[in-house]
Amino acid sequence: MINRKETIQGLCRLKLEGMANRYNAILSLPVNEMPTLDEGIAMLVDAEESTREQKQAERLMKKSHIRYNASVEGFETGPERNITKDMLLRLADCSFVRSKQNILIQGPTGCGKSYLASALGRQACRMGLKAEYYPMGHFIEDATLAKTEGTFGKMLKRLSRNDLVIFDDWGLQPLSNYARLAFLEVLEEFYDRKSIIVTAQLPINQWYEYIKEPTLADAIMDRLMANSHRVELKGKSRRARL
Repeated sequence: MINRKETIQGLCRLKLEGMANRYNAILSLPVNEMPTLDEGIAMLVDAEESTREQKQAERLMKKSHIRYNASVEGFETGPERNITKDMLLRLADCSFVRSKQNILIQGPTGCGKSYLASALGRQACRMGLKAEYYPMGHFIEDATLAKTEGTFGKMLKRLSRNDLVIFDDWGLQPLSNYARLAFLEVLEEFYDRKSIIVTAQLPINQWYEYIKEPTLADAIMDRLMANSHRVELKGKSRRARL
């Protein structure tokens, strides 16, 4: 006679948690609702796949250090925000990551730039893509230090393990020359290979002036603008709702 408890324990030992939970649920069904052998096996396999996908997404989200516990479903759209539901859904399928494209999100303070970037980053994690959230102020500090210590190669290698990197709050802090060079190297490494999201309160037409050094500004803006989606959010501050 089959010992169902031992079967569940065996599945757990094999780290088949999804199968174990679904098998336990099947056992609680009335006899007339029990699945056939083929149906039961399909249900167990589906449960295991779903559990593994969920765990992978949770691991990726944890490693990403994404700022907000944001979701695409929780982002408000409409004419007053200058973004429609259709526009949001097109971004939310993360085809921009698979196509190695960038997103530039600009708008006034508190309008939801970081929230939208976080939502898209978490959405990418749910789809099995590696993402990382990087406040621009931290990047400037880390890149400057890495450049002076000669360790920027390691930093760049770490960043390039991701499919998507979010640079949040571009334009709030002055760029050191080391940071300008480092950011250009990131863009060169990522071009046609990875995707980035940049959020900024500073209008895009002022980014060139913000970078200051003309030669580097030309190179950075050329790579930033090429193959990029632009999202210009509008509306009053929604900071209290985040």
